[in-house]
Amino acid sequence: MSSVVSAFLISFAFIFVAELGDKSQLMALTFATRFPIRVVLAGITTATAVVHAVSVGIGAAVGAALPTRPIKVVAAVAFVIFALWTLRGDRLTDEERERAREGSRSAFWVVTVVFFLAELGDKTMLATITLATEHGILGTWLGSTVGMVLADTLAIVVGRRLGARLPERAIRIGAALLFFAFALWMFVEAASA
Repeated sequence: MSSVVSAFLISFAFIFVAELGDKSQLMALTFATRFPIRVVLAGITTATAVVHAVSVGIGAAVGAALPTRPIKVVAAVAFVIFALWTLRGDRLTDEERERAREGSRSAFWVVTVVFFLAELGDKTMLATITLATEHGILGTWLGSTVGMVLADTLAIVVGRRLGARLPERAIRIGAALLFFAFALWMFVEAASA
């Protein structure tokens, strides 16, 4: 399997699971109640592509500048932090909820800007940086972007069909377990490097 495909699959799976139960899904669902779904998804895709392009650039620069063992240890610690962050849960603030409801001349730009700002410093951005230190730039960028957009699409579709929220607690626990598993994997790789 090529390194691009491998990076894509790892990043896709990781970010898709990390995004489940994230505030971005709540924002996506809120936007989809006000604007056409195709416009919401176009805005989410644009914002995600830009944020994750910056993320993989940062991750690649860090990966090139530091030796492998410290990167793996830092990545493992980061995954533990992401797991704990995921278990804590993520809620929309009143300000974020209000921004998601505000109208504008262009729904696309409202969604894009709000998602872009919400994702800066979010766990999926930090996870993408971490993944890019170990994997290729293109595969990580594509995988993380597609994973996040599909997770947000899932929230919109399931939320609209069921009229209820996803089983948030079970999703948080599953995502946290995945983060812990990645942390363990990184610690093992660091020990053997």
